Amino acid sequence: MVQHALRFALACALCLSPLWGSAQVRVLDDRGDALVLPHAPQRIVSLLPSITETVCALQQCHRLVGVDRYSDFPPSVKTLPQMGGGLDPNIEAIVAARPDVVLMARSSRATPRLKQLGIQVLELEPLNYKDIERVTLTLGRLLQVDHAQALWQSIERDLAAAAQQVPPQARGARVYFEASLGGYAASESSFIGETLQRLGLANVVPAALGQFPKLNPEFVARANPDLIMTGEHTAQELAKRPGWQSLPAVRAGHVCAFASADANTLVRPGPRIAQGAQAVVECLRHTLGAPT
Repeated sequence: MVQHALRFALACALCLSPLWGSAQVRVLDDRGDALVLPHAPQRIVSLLPSITETVCALQQCHRLVGVDRYSDFPPSVKTLPQMGGGLDPNIEAIVAARPDVVLMARSSRATPRLKQLGIQVLELEPLNYKDIERVTLTLGRLLQVDHAQALWQSIERDLAAAAQQVPPQARGARVYFEASLGGYAASESSFIGETLQRLGLANVVPAALGQFPKLNPEFVARANPDLIMTGEHTAQELAKRPGWQSLPAVRAGHVCAFASADANTLVRPGPRIAQGAQAVVECLRHTLGAPT
């Protein structure tokens, strides 16, 4: 009798409990287009590193069957088939992977071709903190996992903790952040600019110039930042730029030269933004002479 009752209770629990992946899924992409799938996707191609990282942060790395050439975190994704870049994906490889959905940036021009071939596409392109939160929650709904909100709240807590660790000497420091080769800077309106703002730093590149404007060296020389942030390879050549050899920040070594691993946490609008903020804090402690 007891065993029969237990079996009955288990059967009822299975009937009443939600089975993730069994129900129809409907989400909106960044164009406002609806993606409708009969169930949560089990075979996913991701063509944006920040999206790849978010899928894995939601503990669903095992659903990825292909990624873009730049996706390299977590390390396990480097063993997956590469499907080209976000702007120049390998269409044949994507079709051969038989994905339930392809996750890609809105700026990609490959979406129409993929849809013509019957491939489901979800365009997501996080550009600021609100976007990162929205994309995290959208992917949570797409994957039908129930901890996306908790993941974002954890990121917010870690960001707040990083802000509390900024040394007093660094608060209000005027920063120039070079986001990529060629003099492309992160302005106040970029998600990198939001990170700097949360840490109590001032950005010398105004929002009016766009999120990632290409600046000439003279602009930075005139702005005369207290601190320069860039990749470690670029940092070695700063003094060679016109007018930069006399900048107090360059002469005093007030330069954050991020290794590629740390730089990726800063320049990818994904779940590791708090780690990027922590990397900035560590640099502030070192470059501005604050005690560790």
